[in-house]
Amino acid sequence: MSIPNLISLARLLLVPVIVSFMIDSEYALAFWLCIVAGLSDAVDGFIAKHYNKASAIGAYLDPLADKALLISLFVTLGFQGHLFGWLVIMVVSRDILIIGAVMLSYLIDHPLKIKALFISKANTAAQIVLAIVVMADLGLGFVNGVDDLITALSYLVAVTTGLSFAFYFVGWVRSVATWEKDEGTKADLKQDG
Repeated sequence: MSIPNLISLARLLLVPVIVSFMIDSEYALAFWLCIVAGLSDAVDGFIAKHYNKASAIGAYLDPLADKALLISLFVTLGFQGHLFGWLVIMVVSRDILIIGAVMLSYLIDHPLKIKALFISKANTAAQIVLAIVVMADLGLGFVNGVDDLITALSYLVAVTTGLSFAFYFVGWVRSVATWEKDEGTKADLKQDG
């Protein structure tokens, strides 16, 4: 286990602690732990990149920790009524469907290579900003106007989530069409042979 992987693992283990504070309405503590988690993400990435400590496990562990935190924040904030329920369903469903497509591709022996798209990076950034603003408002108490900001960010997350899913879905459909064409060609060759 390299230092970046240990940092990612610590961030992953921090998720239930943050959720526990949120459930107990200790939003200030949850907010500051989210900030620590965000900083740890930047630190492990810096160490991995600049000290040649990148690893295969880290390539999975880092995004897993990030997704676990974001999904946990969204689900908890949604259940508590601090985020629109439809938005939480949209965000979680997108991730479940993408993971399901990747797993299905793997199971039928046609692993799908997914590249992070710009729209997905924008979506993740919008989700992070929305979660942090809501957590900061709950934990630190903002002044006027934060409700309008949260609503605007919510719609931005909805748009980027929808676009991100659409791009991944189109890519997956194209991959499936290529696999089926390849399988059909193999079947034709077996019949001819």
